[in-house]
Amino acid sequence: MTKTEASSHPAVAAGKTAVVTGAASGIGLAACRTFAGLGMNVVMADLTAEDLADASETVAAEAAGTVHPVVADVADYKQIEAIRDWALTRFGAVDLLMNNAVTRVGGGIDGTAEDWHRAMAVNFWGVEGGVRAFLPTMLEQNAPAAIVNVGSKQGITNPPGNLAYNVTKSAVKTYTEGLQHDLRNRSGCKVSAHLLIPGWTTTGKREHKPGAWMPQQVIDFMLAGLASGDFYILCPDDETTAEMDNARILWAARDITENRPPLSRWDPNWKAKFEGER
Repeated sequence: MTKTEASSHPAVAAGKTAVVTGAASGIGLAACRTFAGLGMNVVMADLTAEDLADASETVAAEAAGTVHPVVADVADYKQIEAIRDWALTRFGAVDLLMNNAVTRVGGGIDGTAEDWHRAMAVNFWGVEGGVRAFLPTMLEQNAPAAIVNVGSKQGITNPPGNLAYNVTKSAVKTYTEGLQHDLRNRSGCKVSAHLLIPGWTTTGKREHKPGAWMPQQVIDFMLAGLASGDFYILCPDDETTAEMDNARILWAARDITENRPPLSRWDPNWKAKFEGER
């Protein structure tokens, strides 16, 4: 699958404009490189100025469109508004918004209040703020546009390890589902919402391990999903197949319908049964 073949969504085309948060590394950076390579104008937003400068230089060197870095903290709504205002002043429209910025601070039940609030501020309020800032003008453009919110499988199956992260990604899932329901019921609306759900992916400065996908694989999968009009863009990886994902998601839902203990996949009394059914 080539980039051209995968990018037939009308919001992903030469001359269109994309805004990507969390753009300095990982999935965000791969998205920016892909969009710029297709001739799109790309606004790259991230918190760390040095990393963003290096990333934007890399993207600009490969770009067929215009690349502009913006240092911003998506936990601050005024900074999101500043990104929007600059993008509209420079390009006149935003055709694709990718709310990708994320933090993994927070921890479990005993995590600090400050870390929990930071996790919610970036991972959820940064997404909600992005939509609140950009959606009105995207609707007014009266042209095909897309909002991609980046979720996580951890927001669906809730594996133990980082409860705050799971909570924020669960909120993103619920919010994005409600957003798409709202948009599809607006007469003549040309803006769609999509939930990107990456699998195990090598991001940031982590060492790549066998089984993980690289960020570009996630973006290629995302583009194919956008072209197909998919809402749930659920990525496999080289360790977890789509069938395994489906089994895990259905098992988690059945904890409710069958009145099992929560997170029964990790309960000693149920783990063997799950392993036998998947």
